[in-house]
Amino acid sequence: MKKAVLVLEDGTVFEGIGFGAKGEAFGEVVFNTSITGYQEIITDPSYCGQIVTMTYPLIGNYGVNEEDVESAKPYLSGFVVKELSSIRSNWRSTLTLDEYLKKYNILAIQGIDTRALTRHLRQQGAMQGVISTEDFNLENLVKKIKSSPHLEGVDLVKGVTCKQLYDWNSALRTPHSARFFNVVVLDCGVKYNILRNLIKAGCKVKVVPANTSASEILELKPDGVLLSNGPGDPAAVTYVTQTARNLIGKIPIFGICLGHQMLGLALGGKTFKLKFGHHGGNHPVKDLKTGRVAITSQNHGFNVDIASIPRKDIIMTHVNLYDNTVEGLECKKLKLFSVQYHPEAGPGPHDAGYLFAKFVDMMKNKPATKNQ
Repeated sequence: MKKAVLVLEDGTVFEGIGFGAKGEAFGEVVFNTSITGYQEIITDPSYCGQIVTMTYPLIGNYGVNEEDVESAKPYLSGFVVKELSSIRSNWRSTLTLDEYLKKYNILAIQGIDTRALTRHLRQQGAMQGVISTEDFNLENLVKKIKSSPHLEGVDLVKGVTCKQLYDWNSALRTPHSARFFNVVVLDCGVKYNILRNLIKAGCKVKVVPANTSASEILELKPDGVLLSNGPGDPAAVTYVTQTARNLIGKIPIFGICLGHQMLGLALGGKTFKLKFGHHGGNHPVKDLKTGRVAITSQNHGFNVDIASIPRKDIIMTHVNLYDNTVEGLECKKLKLFSVQYHPEAGPGPHDAGYLFAKFVDMMKNKPATKNQ
């Protein structure tokens, strides 16, 4: 057991016990309200540059396994829990959470009042912080925090995207489908469960780096393009916005989370930072067409200002019932739609999984490749 502290940029201090790696880790401190799924959260590339606090008090009780990851490794800066379970109990478990975080050099802290921390972040907003197992001088740590990189204006996508094109291979496929649809996924930090859901919906998936141009994507002759989730400030990733702009009107497009924000920017709109973001598996979202309410999985700190989009044929399709922010947009003429939340879950409810079928329906209007 080693002493550790979590310090926020406003000088708030939480003392606890360190686990995982040793040293110092800086990032934007946010909270996630999911009860389970800590492994999926830790490996979600959208958390790059952030220190994640779990509001559920006991974490680590089922360990970590090889199947439930959402990327090849964790990208978050640090991890905060009330209590780390001293045992792991699951037949698929291969490592403890502590061992897993050590393996990937991720700092974590337990034994702090996560309810008080969450309340503070809700009132004051998400802010920069540090987990330290070495330096316990408050003045020094606050100075370091203030000089550390913030999320706004920083391109974090380049650190999480794939390095080259690859085919996503999976045994999961629609069993009675006589054809498939070729989908190119622009990888801004894509979660594996998005790729799994595309396969389930009857798609053949190629994943390309975030800096792939529209012309290079179109050369692959896709039936549709998915703009993936990813970390940080969408306005800083101008090359993805330009790619999306050059694809609009030429091919069906589905945007998820950061991909939704990129579409908003590509359509001439603006994005803004939320006070403390939406992170968790219990966010109610209303479909404005049907009135149906879905409980959704979410992980984002920015949002689209739909009023700033100049086109009149862009409609808001979904709204967050917590704070009335935009959760979806669509343009039938341009064959595009997007959602701010995560229909693939991982973790979270599966209420929004139908959106992958909607994407396939959109692609059905153009000839599909015969399955071989």
